[in-house]
Amino acid sequence: MARPWFKHAWTKLVPHSIERSTYVLFSSLLLILLFWQWRPILSVVWSVTNPVGSLVLNALFWAGWLLVLLSTFVINHFDLFGLRQVYLFQKGKQYTNLIFKRRFFYKFVRHPLLLGFIIAFWATPKMTLGHLVFAVATTAYILIAIQLEERDLTNIHGDSYREYQREVSMLIPLPKKR
Repeated sequence: MARPWFKHAWTKLVPHSIERSTYVLFSSLLLILLFWQWRPILSVVWSVTNPVGSLVLNALFWAGWLLVLLSTFVINHFDLFGLRQVYLFQKGKQYTNLIFKRRFFYKFVRHPLLLGFIIAFWATPKMTLGHLVFAVATTAYILIAIQLEERDLTNIHGDSYREYQREVSMLIPLPKKR
C-alpha cells in the first residue's frame, strides 16, 4: 500500500485525504493478525545470562523503540500516520508534501526510524528461534523497503535527496561522506 502505483489506484476508491490513514489502519490490522496468529518457536538460539550483558541488551531494546518514537516526531508524526492529511482536508486546505529537511537523527542516518526497529528486534538477552525468524524477516523487509523508499524520495525531492544520499549513511551512523 505504500507504493505510488497502489496509492494512485487506492485513491480512486477512497479520498486522497484518508489514503494514508487507511494505510496505517490496514497495516495495524495486519500486525494484530500477525500477533494473534503467531505461534512461538521456543528453541533458544542464544541466552545472555551475564547481568551486565543482559542489561545492555535490554537498554538497547528500549533505545531502539525510543528511536522509533522520536523519529516519527522528527519527520512529522501527524503526517506519517495520516492525521495531517485529514486535518488539512477538514480545514479546506490542499495537502502538500513536507519540505525535505535534515534534522536531529536524520543528520546522522537517512532512516533512523527503521534503524530503531532493527535495534529493537535484535537486541534481546534471550533469542528464541521464533524471535530470530521474526527479526530476520522484518530486517529483510526493511532493507527491501529502504531501496523502494529511497527511489520514491529521490523522485519527490530530486537533487537535494541525491546529495543527502551522498553525504549521510543509510542505516549505520558513519562519518560524513565526501
